[in-house]
Amino acid sequence: MRPFARTDQRGAVLPSPVVILSVVAVALAALTFVLTRHDGAKERDITTVASSHASGSPKANASASAGSSARPSKAPSAKPKKKHKAIQRSQVGVVVFNDTSITGLAGSVGQKVSHLGWHFVAADNWVGTVPATTVYFPKGMRPAARQLALDLGVQRIMPADPASNMSSSSLTLILTGPLS
Repeated sequence: MRPFARTDQRGAVLPSPVVILSVVAVALAALTFVLTRHDGAKERDITTVASSHASGSPKANASASAGSSARPSKAPSAKPKKKHKAIQRSQVGVVVFNDTSITGLAGSVGQKVSHLGWHFVAADNWVGTVPATTVYFPKGMRPAARQLALDLGVQRIMPADPASNMSSSSLTLILTGPLS
């Protein structure tokens, strides 16, 4: 009897090609993951630039169409995009309401709003029920609401309800939990 041979052990011995193929498959999966992950934009700004159709200049149209051919669009649009003015955060008022049991949440978020350059108007408690943290905007202030939502990481924006306590001249932010 050999001193190193054990007859009570069981196991499967895989042929070396199976082991090599497994290692290669794992390496390819890791490489595919690294190459296809998206690194999200560092700065999220929703202001848009007027399309080449709005400029009317053939030279501008040619340079714009040359630049747009490098980036495919989802669907061709016959309408030119509206040119939005850059949002002057300091000129837009923001009222923050707390719809949670967290004491001082509206005030602390109001300070954050102010540090981001927005004009923080007031903080108070909200009486009612809102399904999720929302930026409400009065008529004509949708672009500012989108920008505030992007700045704060809020996923929901809605038109302001004129029959409620929402401001008719400022954005209204109603918090249903802490912001991340």
